[in-house]
Amino acid sequence: MQIVEATESTPALVEAFALLIPQLSSSNPPPTGPELAEIIASPATQLLLAVDDDGTVLGALTLALFRIPTGLRAWIEDVVVDGAARGRGVGDELNRDALRRARQAGATTVDLTSRPSRESANRLYQRLGFKARETNVYRIQLVP
Repeated sequence: MQIVEATESTPALVEAFALLIPQLSSSNPPPTGPELAEIIASPATQLLLAVDDDGTVLGALTLALFRIPTGLRAWIEDVVVDGAARGRGVGDELNRDALRRARQAGATTVDLTSRPSRESANRLYQRLGFKARETNVYRIQLVP
């Protein structure tokens, strides 16, 4: 397995996300080819893929890097590992690579959120050194 950054939206990548996203979210559709192309082209995001030796996408993670007045920040979003690949260290490798990239870019912090029901993911984040923050997370729905 290796971690690579997606460099182009291909039919195979669209197909991989069509399999992965339903394992992450039942309320959001998988990205289209043009949407993946937009993510890949954005200077603020890196779409990281865990790829098996045969080219199969085992998992994915999006690293967002952005500058605010208090420094360069990073967020890890939409971490998903295919059910058939769980227990093989895919999530660990994806997150470690994202942390390395954020550190190299000069980010001062990396944040992420994870539902409490995702127990194994939360254990992974804690093993990697993430600490729960005492904060409120707010959301407003802009599109019905």
